[in-house]
Amino acid sequence: MLEGARERRVRTGGIDLCVAELGDPERPTVVLVHGYPDSKEVWSEVAFRLAGRFHVVIYDVRGHGRSTAPKPLRGGFTLEKLTDDFLAVVDAVSPGRPVHLVGHDWGSVQAWEFVTVERTRGRIASFTSMSGPSLDHFGHWINQRLRRPTPRRVGQLLGQGAKSWYVYLLHTPALPELAWRGPLGKRWPGILRRLEKVPHGDYPTPSLPHDAVHGAWLYRDNVRSRLRRPRTDAHAHAPVQLITPLGDAYLSPRLYDELEQWVPRLTRRTLAAKHWVPRTRPDQLSSWIAEFVTSVDAEGRAGDGGEARDVPTAGRRGATSPYAERFGGQLVLVTGAASGIGRATAFAFAEAGARVIAVDRDAEGATRTAEMSRGIGAPEAWAEEVDVSDEQAMEKLAAKVLVEHGVLDVLVNNAGIGLSGSFFDTTPEDWRKVLDVNLWGVLHGCRLFGRQMVERGQGGHIVNTASAAAFQPTGALPAYSASKAAVLMLGECLRAELTGKDIGVTTVCPGLVNTNITSTARFVGVDAEEEARRRKRSSRVYGLRNYPPEKVADAILRAVVRNEAVVPVTPEARVAYALSRYAPGVLRRLARVKPPL
Repeated sequence: MLEGARERRVRTGGIDLCVAELGDPERPTVVLVHGYPDSKEVWSEVAFRLAGRFHVVIYDVRGHGRSTAPKPLRGGFTLEKLTDDFLAVVDAVSPGRPVHLVGHDWGSVQAWEFVTVERTRGRIASFTSMSGPSLDHFGHWINQRLRRPTPRRVGQLLGQGAKSWYVYLLHTPALPELAWRGPLGKRWPGILRRLEKVPHGDYPTPSLPHDAVHGAWLYRDNVRSRLRRPRTDAHAHAPVQLITPLGDAYLSPRLYDELEQWVPRLTRRTLAAKHWVPRTRPDQLSSWIAEFVTSVDAEGRAGDGGEARDVPTAGRRGATSPYAERFGGQLVLVTGAASGIGRATAFAFAEAGARVIAVDRDAEGATRTAEMSRGIGAPEAWAEEVDVSDEQAMEKLAAKVLVEHGVLDVLVNNAGIGLSGSFFDTTPEDWRKVLDVNLWGVLHGCRLFGRQMVERGQGGHIVNTASAAAFQPTGALPAYSASKAAVLMLGECLRAELTGKDIGVTTVCPGLVNTNITSTARFVGVDAEEEARRRKRSSRVYGLRNYPPEKVADAILRAVVRNEAVVPVTPEARVAYALSRYAPGVLRRLARVKPPL
């Protein structure tokens, strides 16, 4: 039994279902349905996170966990009988009020049945689906590709066919039963930890072998019959949120390509994770579920009150951004966010529906960025005045963010300062100032927030802003170039260390970008008048180049989605990066050219 949960038995069709409840029954009810070969405990981490805001209900599907199994097993797991079970649970835990339904794997497969049959209309307020398509939609998806077999569609069929290898095995007589009662049942927890990175905990439960044996009939009773004769009326009668784990070894994201024709109100999310996301990404799932449930309830209240007002639902927020599916609801921190690349990056994440923390030593600028982020599309945004070179200030920031907002999903270490002048004109104090911000600021962010990501064990991404100067030598920028080269190598080393923990690391290397870094850069070895002249001339050159920081921001979001290691931005940066790899001698000769300042 889950700690703090209230258990009850619900009788339906000769079956006793074990139902557990958490949270206040007066609040909106969220029903979590598990998949194969799981029991309700697969949802424990998500359930605990949601229980503070909702009435959370989880139950063992018939034949699983502490629910009894039908006799005989054959014919006892049809979608019609699973729908009977669901309605019995809903009538018991939320009489007279619709529930918000969430399903994973086979919990999602059967929940698609619940949300598309007429007899459940009015009992489901919303549905969040992950890693489990409607068998009816799947059947039509297959038929469309068989009727018009283009090379692309044939590839999609073959790809999903290969991913469905386990379905064929589950239809074989006796083999699944022997495997689950024998070696597979004993080794399954280790397989999940090794392949899916599922952490230790109260899952899987000791009932796993008999859950898996009984659950095989979910496939046998439903898959072939529904795929051969899919329903033509399988339209959802409630808003649907689709969460697609991009690393799912069993289901192709292409299965959902035509989903809009079946779901009039669809919100799409993508997650850089594998199949068992209720165990590996409970923070992100609970955040998305809570946001979706809250937005649907708000729409319902607006409709009941007859108010003609627009409610910012999860489906609308970030709708203009191509990255809304990936970053909606995620927690993103950007340093150097008061202006330039940092501000543009904060805005890009905000437009994608992320929650944004804008950090800068310019408090007024950070506040403006946070305020504008909320207007652009961030559900929440905050400003923090911090000097990234201050170790103690960064430690306080990391502790504050953890307590008030949770662990970051994306960290962008962007704060930096410019310094130009010859090596012998650059004093030790000049070196310290540049390295404190450009290198130590990045180190503090990676160490403090990166450790939180590691300890959470749910992945994440770190972006460090370096520069094309990291691989393009010049006699005019020895301190700046050295600091950025260090950031580049730090990123490469950290990426190697964190690969096995599902934490990506990207180093972004912009060239000449039209920001205010030149207006604040220091020029050593010259008097104040000459320094002012060089600042003005540098700003003019960057202005004439006029490469906008918004393009760098877009490259950052794209790099996180693709988990790219090194991203040179601007044409000159890409050329310099290619030369550094294949013709470094050319760059050395170019480095001797004195810049026209």
